[in-house]
Amino acid sequence: MKTEELIAKGLSLPIMEAFYTIQGEGRFTGYPAYFIRLGGCDVGCVWCDVKESWEAGKWPVESIDKIVAEAEKYPGRLVVITGGEPLMYDLGPLTSLLKEKGFTTNIETSGAHPFSGDFDWVCFSPKKFKKPHESIYQKANELKVVIFHSSDFEFAEEHSKLVNEACELRLQPEWSKASKFTPEIINYTKYHPNWKISLQTHKFMDIP
Repeated sequence: MKTEELIAKGLSLPIMEAFYTIQGEGRFTGYPAYFIRLGGCDVGCVWCDVKESWEAGKWPVESIDKIVAEAEKYPGRLVVITGGEPLMYDLGPLTSLLKEKGFTTNIETSGAHPFSGDFDWVCFSPKKFKKPHESIYQKANELKVVIFHSSDFEFAEEHSKLVNEACELRLQPEWSKASKFTPEIINYTKYHPNWKISLQTHKFMDIP
């Protein structure tokens, strides 16, 4: 089977990087986690801190067997699939194999493509640059909106009306704007207590 066919079937995927670390954001902050960062993104956030991930063709394509075997080398059993935009790919085969090997599966996604995969936790972080696919709203366990501009509070509220009732709501300051927006997020959350605050704690602690 050709590489393109393997990717289309989700049996091989372009891997920008994979590493064992501590989850720094959202619901699982502080948990040891193995990150699988897939190459390829068509969302194009101007403030993205991994723009090198956007071009899928730059990165080596690896079989899901190899990807999971690398994850098994570490003691933690939480895997976070991120990108780039991971839902550009069919994640069913990868997540099935991870589950088979005893992993808890998380995803961080903009939701810009149809949902795929078997996930224990779905962190949905919508972006203004590309409209989310409707399939994400009922799957989301966590809505995490990055605050880069004052209008992002309204953007957050718009999406909060679309997710399921059990979805946790979080506001996170964009790192380069944190000094400006962290106080605003604190004040906003105090008066909108359905929201919680997410911080990029890994950056405070200098954890890769």
